[in-house]
Amino acid sequence: MPEDSGRKEKTVDVLGILGVIPLHTTSFLVVITSRSHVTTLLDSPVYMATDFRVFPLSSKADRHHPIDRTLLGLLKSHLYSAPFYFSYGWDLTSSLQRQARVTKQAGEKAVPAWKRADERFFWNHYLSEPLIEATRTAGGPDLSRFILPCIFGFLSVKTATVNGHDFLFGLIARRSRHRAGTRYFSRGVDEEGNVSNFNETEQFVILDPPTSDGGASKGHIQGKVKYSYVQTRGSVPVHWAEVNNLRYKPDLVVMEKEETKDATARHFRNQVDFYGDNYLVNLVNQSGYEKPVKEAYEKAVDALNNDRVHYIYYDFHHECKGMKFEKVWDLVERLQKMGLKGDDWFEYDEGSKGGSIVKEQSHAVRTNCMDCLDRTNVVQGTLGRWVLTYQLRKAGILGEDEWIEKSEKFMYLFRNVWADHADGVSRAYSGTGALKTDFTRTGKRSTEGAIQDGVNSITRYVKNNFFDGPRQDAYDLFTGSWKPEKGVAGTRRSLTLRAMPYILAFSFAMVLAGLILPHHGDEHHYLSLTSYLAIWFTVLTFSLRFILDQGVEFVAYPSLHRDKYDELIKYNGKGWSSGRHGRGPGEKWGGNRKGGRYVGGDMAKVPQ
Repeated sequence: MPEDSGRKEKTVDVLGILGVIPLHTTSFLVVITSRSHVTTLLDSPVYMATDFRVFPLSSKADRHHPIDRTLLGLLKSHLYSAPFYFSYGWDLTSSLQRQARVTKQAGEKAVPAWKRADERFFWNHYLSEPLIEATRTAGGPDLSRFILPCIFGFLSVKTATVNGHDFLFGLIARRSRHRAGTRYFSRGVDEEGNVSNFNETEQFVILDPPTSDGGASKGHIQGKVKYSYVQTRGSVPVHWAEVNNLRYKPDLVVMEKEETKDATARHFRNQVDFYGDNYLVNLVNQSGYEKPVKEAYEKAVDALNNDRVHYIYYDFHHECKGMKFEKVWDLVERLQKMGLKGDDWFEYDEGSKGGSIVKEQSHAVRTNCMDCLDRTNVVQGTLGRWVLTYQLRKAGILGEDEWIEKSEKFMYLFRNVWADHADGVSRAYSGTGALKTDFTRTGKRSTEGAIQDGVNSITRYVKNNFFDGPRQDAYDLFTGSWKPEKGVAGTRRSLTLRAMPYILAFSFAMVLAGLILPHHGDEHHYLSLTSYLAIWFTVLTFSLRFILDQGVEFVAYPSLHRDKYDELIKYNGKGWSSGRHGRGPGEKWGGNRKGGRYVGGDMAKVPQ
């Protein structure tokens, strides 16, 4: 991010205002100064922001103040890593169904973009609050034209052709700004019913009806007919966490709190209000490490007593054993038996009377695995393909017994759009592209794809342990989860903790030097080399063991909300723990190195 105070130019081309963010010494105005054209939806261009400027709102601002310098660094990292999409004429925060509802309610009245927007996906809502409040103030200026709702997510729109008919095929993911965060630092539900990694994914088709002589629609697409299908994903809505400790699998903690029942109930009340009936597809493993999360979820759903929430468990790894992900069709059939219909989607037809809603989608499938990424992507793509077949049959593009899979050219486009979507959602949460995308792109599991998944898994481990703390801080700063008046907690580790990684690295270098550097072959030197290696290998082993025993101290935990994570690390209440690895001696609660256990409360009564 450029140091604006040193610039001499008098004007800056501003393409949009993200809003105003308060930091330590003053507030800063954040603007978009560069953009790239992504697509055009019915004559409304859609852009992605590519460059930004930040201006202090006070002449007394001190950019070099250590706190502001840190916060500006976090802001910069978020601005340039998050894909921000915006449009001056299209409400990207809202599904086609919600847009139609808002338009119908407003009638001829012009409604500002910020009032039309779905606040869950209005990513820069916190930054826009000062502008919104000024507009709402009686007698104040109307700043509506300066408030630009942006989404953080994924968007792809392609022109497709099936059986000679042209149409627009689109996929959009809207990431919720509530409980936003990174993979291991944001799990479960909060007291307001918001869950981590909540995304609304909308697959849409925009087309024109057949020509007056019954022929195929070709060329420029006016978009007189619109189909839309919405799915959601989100973390298991109970209080649970994974405590990073440098091991490949963090410590799993499921917290049995009194407020969990109300938080889960609130989450599903909200989901039913937004989407209608909810079909919950749980893909968490039913054995091993993930089992307690599955059990906690099922216990929470059983307590809901909500007849509009329909739960189904699918053991993805067991059912699709041997990389046979095509077996997910069995899940679709099971959902149909529960009442899910392939023709339940949103349809809008302009017709000859100015347009009308033909039907609305009355449900949403909510899919989750542990991360709500890889297994979830496979299931969502399968459901999207299933519904698309019914939509294209309704449009007259496919015959009554024809399936979209028969169109190989379109399926290549479809699979790659869904794979790109999977990568986009995954990067925002885990820091890498999704796993299993070779199946999404080709319909087959490959050796190359398995190798790439291994590389992504290792990369996730490194990023989640050593780089996600600042990334989580950036989320908290931008969304307003942390505010400057709370102060920067930070941490101060002891000299021993700070020195140990250097001791490990130095001892490793010394062992390596003793093994590869040339040496004499006499017996006396051999004994000296043996002693040398023994000493440094002992130091290496001691430092490595020390780091692993104190693993949580070496993870890059977030700083802004450090007290929250300290409380989680030290959690000693009822629930389940897979162990307390990497937290030093004397921490016995919750299990041992061979496995976890339940501690007190109702969860202890669940069969193990």
